[in-house]
Amino acid sequence: MNTTAPTRRSGLRDFYEDPTVPVASGSPRSLRQARMLATALKGTGAPPGTVLDIGCGDGTAAATAAPFLTGHRIVGVDWSQDALRRARTRLSYAVRGELTGPGLPFATGSVDAVLFSEVVEHLVDPDSALDEIRRILRPGGHLMLSTPNLAAWYNRGLLLAGVQPVFSEVSLRAIHGRPGREVVGHLRLYTARALREFVTAAGFEVVRLEGAPFHGVPRPLRALDRLACARPSLASILLLHARKT
Repeated sequence: MNTTAPTRRSGLRDFYEDPTVPVASGSPRSLRQARMLATALKGTGAPPGTVLDIGCGDGTAAATAAPFLTGHRIVGVDWSQDALRRARTRLSYAVRGELTGPGLPFATGSVDAVLFSEVVEHLVDPDSALDEIRRILRPGGHLMLSTPNLAAWYNRGLLLAGVQPVFSEVSLRAIHGRPGREVVGHLRLYTARALREFVTAAGFEVVRLEGAPFHGVPRPLRALDRLACARPSLASILLLHARKT
């Protein structure tokens, strides 16, 4: 995979339209997130409704969730035409939409749940994004958000050693000062505490916060990474379930 962005790129939109940029999150955490959402929706006793996968990428997360959400209408949403072309091979519905500017093409209060997998860390304006998600959710609607953890167990050690944390990036063209080689466009990173406070301030009630492993952890350390999931504040990935208040 080419991990160096061409110099002709003029900004983030060009970056995400590049087909070499990864657009899928790991399947283990997609599976955990799908099970969390299915449990939440079954607990309401409401009839099947509409579930959006915002920032759907190639549609992997939504396709993983589909078997757990029988009867629900699952719609993938992304701003990248390249990602949407790939998503339509996995999903019955995939539409173009943005969280800022004109907003999403959905009516206020028309959506039952939103999957927001590995997206918030890419946003210039995450506040407006959560405002828009809150707008389209019905009262009591569910938000299932996942994002890398800045305070993951190995990042704490890397910072003590003066090494740039995993998941963080200082350039769209190459990786500098940290392990790994893929440039994925991360702009913002959250700790468990910061994520809780951020989502609560946006008008949501945090129901549950779990940890998930990261597929990029070296094989000899994967058992330790799975063990760290027992304490979300140390886990590689944060999985948050919140409800619109």
